[in-house]
Amino acid sequence: MIITVTLNPSLDRTLHVERLERGTVLRTTEPTLEPGGKGVNVTRALTANGIPSIAVLPVGGGEGAELSRLLEIAGVHSHFVPVAARTRSNITVAETDGTITKLNEPGFALTDDDVETLTRVLRTIVTAGDWVVLSGSVPPGFTPSQLRSLIESLTASEASLAIDTSGDALVASLAARPRLIKPNRTELAELVGRPLDSIAEVIAAAEEVREGGVELVLVSLGADGAVLVSPGGVLVGESRVDTPRSTVGAGDSFLAGFLVRFSHNENDVEGALVEALAWGAAATSLPGSAVPGPTEIDHTNVQLVLRPDLDRPLVAN
Repeated sequence: MIITVTLNPSLDRTLHVERLERGTVLRTTEPTLEPGGKGVNVTRALTANGIPSIAVLPVGGGEGAELSRLLEIAGVHSHFVPVAARTRSNITVAETDGTITKLNEPGFALTDDDVETLTRVLRTIVTAGDWVVLSGSVPPGFTPSQLRSLIESLTASEASLAIDTSGDALVASLAARPRLIKPNRTELAELVGRPLDSIAEVIAAAEEVREGGVELVLVSLGADGAVLVSPGGVLVGESRVDTPRSTVGAGDSFLAGFLVRFSHNENDVEGALVEALAWGAAATSLPGSAVPGPTEIDHTNVQLVLRPDLDRPLVAN
């Protein structure tokens, strides 16, 4: 089972305009409401492809009720932890040329009782052999010690832990030695404290992180593809998207695709990276934070690069 934990979920509103102009009155399309939060998106992608997954998330207020309703309508197996604070609401403005502008609320603090309830719920769900994905931002005031305590309760269950977060939360999570982390280029650069302008520099940074006890470092590079550094060595892959529409949530589908293949056969790291790239590319071709289903995932647009140009300048995150 793949279980996702989203500490700071959101109700996402997407608006479409011809062109975003500051200081003017703009007419938008009817807003699209979608469940938001990186872990939520991972479970949505898995569910859309018939893969069992449970999303665990705190919800509160009217936004939380709407988020819960949307997940239930979509048939996403979720465990909602009621909290006093309201769930945040994010806004995405999409222009006709593909430009995306996101306005993300910071979210609202969880109380100690909220965190204890969340931890208790996870203890009842997670069993040995599961994969647990801790993904997305943390709420304001959520301390590194709270995060480490939550992670330790998960690793005590002998589950495999995947981390997809950033900043102080990513740094704090490394102390628990998760099996996998999935940073993008910006997040990895922040983690090692230097810019990463080429594939060679990304590989060196990922190997540095692995030396700290992380088994798998899976780096999403957007239009530049992806890098996987594992005990078996280094893999570089790329994908082609003929008509990109939105990158929102593409990294979450990317991670979902990797875990689908890797959790089934841990010796097939090449197949897992190909699957990740195919799922991520498919998500990029869809609007908003829509997740791809089986008919939209095209493996023919994905390949492993046997002799990558390690010094080629990177253009995406």
